[in-house]
Amino acid sequence: MEAPVKTQYPVTVRVFNHQYPANPQGARLARRVGLHKLHTWGITYLGDASESAALIIGELAANAVTHGRVPGRNFELRLSYMPGDPETPGLLRIEVSDARGERRPPGPGAIPAPEDGTDSGRGLLIVEALADRWEVLDRDPGKTVRAELDLPG
Repeated sequence: MEAPVKTQYPVTVRVFNHQYPANPQGARLARRVGLHKLHTWGITYLGDASESAALIIGELAANAVTHGRVPGRNFELRLSYMPGDPETPGLLRIEVSDARGERRPPGPGAIPAPEDGTDSGRGLLIVEALADRWEVLDRDPGKTVRAELDLPG
């Protein structure tokens, strides 16, 4: 009796990495360029994955500009995409890094709910709701917030 043959699908990992000015225009540009890059990789614009990625990129970039800004330093957006196949899901990893290490946000499950009537404090709650996994990593200098989305094969 022969063992079943498992099909080996090719793996192509796509990576995009770019620095942006730590200001509101840089955050907006990071979101727009990131979505364009995802579209060129085959993640359909305005699809569920694209919409979730847009919100996550936007929130993390806004946090980097608002809370992680160091004068004269940029923030960085890194996107990594490994498409799935019929047997395994794909993966989209979104990482936003800034130069300020002392203002580290709370990690997964530790984000306090914002007070009623406040206009801020919901960004990481959105990331936590949309991402399949996320974490805060130390970096020299600064920190990186990483969020991952599982994508259908």
